[in-house]
Formats: sequence, C-alpha cells, structure tokens
Amino acid sequence: MLNVPIHESGEDYLESILKLRQQGKAVRSIDVVADLGYSKPSVSVGMKRLREAGYITVDKDGILSLTESGETVARRIISRHRTLTEFFIRLGVSPEVAERDACKVEHDLSDETFEKLVAHAAQGEAT
Repeated sequence: MLNVPIHESGEDYLESILKLRQQGKAVRSIDVVADLGYSKPSVSVGMKRLREAGYITVDKDGILSLTESGETVARRIISRHRTLTEFFIRLGVSPEVAERDACKVEHDLSDETFEKLVAHAAQGEAT
C-alpha cells in the first residue's frame, strides 16, 4: 500500500476521523457522514480509497483508524485550519466567517504561502 496524493475530500475525512477520535469516540464511516454532512455513498467510496492508499485501516467492526501517514495528513490539516482561523480573526473577520474561510483555504494553500503567512503573523506578534 503506497501513499498516493490525496484530494480535498480525503483530507476532510482524515481530519474528521482525527477530531472525532480526539473526542474519545470509536469512529465509523457513519460518524464521518454526520460530522461532515457528506452523503453515505461518497464517504464509503472515500474510505475505500483512503484504505487502499494506506491512510486508514478498518477493523472487522467498521472502526476506522488512521495509519501513521493518515495521522500526519490529518494533523497537518487541523494545524492549518486552526492557524488560518486565528489569523483571519486577528484580521478582524468574525469567528464564524473565519472558520468557514479557513476550511476553504486550508487545502489549496501551498506550503510556501502558508509558511510565509505564519512568518508574517509571527512578525506582527513581535512588534
């Protein structure tokens, strides 16, 4: 099982699995459906792709677990989401809009741009 590039919805699934697990839940596909509001068939296909790509495992009871690479992706997305949300709020954006916009941007922003944004925000804190 080789890790392959992952699409935005796959990143959303991994992020959801990690967030739900951090809440102490044994996570199943239906929990991801409820969390994200995606259709059951979409999540089912997505979970199959993530499993085949080596990002998740599914036990005999349907419990989803992140592999090391899946957890790495999920943590990266959650970190980006939190950082972007905080940055947007500091710019004066309402928390609700900042949260929604961070969701949109977290997947598409290049690593280079994200790193520059973080460095710029840190400079603002130092002054």
